[in-house]
Amino acid sequence: MLYVKNVPPVERVIRVLMGVGLLAGAVLWLGPNTKGWVVGALGLMAAMSGLIGWCPMCAMAGRKLDAGQ
Repeated sequence: MLYVKNVPPVERVIRVLMGVGLLAGAVLWLGPNTKGWVVGALGLMAAMSGLIGWCPMCAMAGRKLDAGQ
């Protein structure tokens, strides 16, 4: 891989669930307006960082996982 995972497994699950929830909220309640697009994009970013296991903001902050995770 070109990156080192910096999100622990429990947090990855939380990020995916949060992302799916934000996407559902954007589609079902906010609709196709500016707020809906913004919330949907945030949900997509959260879900993708959970699925991939790498967060660019955590990488910029210097976060690293222990060898056991």
